[in-house]
Amino acid sequence: MKIGIYGGTFDPPHLGHMEAARAALAQMNLDRLLIIPDREPPHKDLAEEAASPQQRLAMAALMADGLGPRAEASDLELRREGKSYTADTVEAIHEAFPEDELWLLMGTDMFLTIQNWYQPERIFQYAGVAAFSRSQEDTQEIFAQQSQYLEETYHARTTVVPLPEVREIASRDLRRMLASEWTGGNVDPAQYLWEPVYGYILKEGLFGTQADLKHLSDKHLRAISFSMVQAKRLPHIKGTEETAAALAAFWGLSPEKARRAAILHDCTKYWTLEQHLETCTKYGVALDELECVSVKLLHAKSAAALARHVFGEPEEECQAIFSHTTGRPGMTAFDKILYLADYMEPTRDFDGVEELRRLVWEDLDRAMILGLEMSIEDLEERGVPVHPDTLGILEELRRKTR
Repeated sequence: MKIGIYGGTFDPPHLGHMEAARAALAQMNLDRLLIIPDREPPHKDLAEEAASPQQRLAMAALMADGLGPRAEASDLELRREGKSYTADTVEAIHEAFPEDELWLLMGTDMFLTIQNWYQPERIFQYAGVAAFSRSQEDTQEIFAQQSQYLEETYHARTTVVPLPEVREIASRDLRRMLASEWTGGNVDPAQYLWEPVYGYILKEGLFGTQADLKHLSDKHLRAISFSMVQAKRLPHIKGTEETAAALAAFWGLSPEKARRAAILHDCTKYWTLEQHLETCTKYGVALDELECVSVKLLHAKSAAALARHVFGEPEEECQAIFSHTTGRPGMTAFDKILYLADYMEPTRDFDGVEELRRLVWEDLDRAMILGLEMSIEDLEERGVPVHPDTLGILEELRRKTR
């Protein structure tokens, strides 16, 4: 197995880091990429406004999730006291994976000075070095000279990873930019950040950001919601948002409210059962016996509680989120729009979805009946109990449309 090791402060990780990691995965055919935030960088002090070690790890994990299943964030250096020396890290990884091929990833500037690091001979004993290159100049004479020197001095293995053209930025400049967004800055820091990382920064109030969670723009609400879920869920949430907004406009309801309800509808999708129950208890959400043991059902309840109490969204949105999974008797047209948008947005693919997509523009109630019937059939085939609210709204709509 070929393992890449990508270390740094990641305070915060930005698109430059992400594109470098993606290039290494693709060009080096890595089987695994470890993204490792350092505890105490040997070559510099952490900034006063630095995120905590656990916050930097959380941001690195969000970036890794966006890179796919071969990438993961590691707390290896955070668990180790003192300066985070790379020599110690590569040796520890070698001990954990003695049969695997290790490659240390780094920028050109670091590559050109690695002989001055702490015990460089130990680094080259256990790992090759892959240097990121942003221009042809990086890979010509000076790179060749350094590679030859490292090979002759340390028997080092070296390679170069050419990078695509991306907007690069220093983390210190990005931190200043994030703070200035709230004091009249005219440059948008979001252009340099993976959206879930940006949302995490806003939610945690890092680097001088001052987001008022109860008065967020769509952009900021979306980023924070994205920071709470896994990357594989993002296409579904985006699809639900656009579908709900379009349906609301078509049926004479508020596309703005439908958009925000859709942004938040799955924000607690990956919580544990304990997290759902704690939140529902905190905000007085009454649960029935079936909901108390089903994470799938609970995410609608806990997401509605956050929408109401944390994000300050209108009651119409909160109620639609509350019933978007099971439905409920007495659903409004707005409730139905979110339920149907969630069920038939563009990434959904199942027998009957095209008929549902056609019917939803003709008759919301008949579309709901079809969606509920398909949902019940699926649950019964899988031996999953059907919630009474689902049966109740189906019977109500059948009576209404007879």
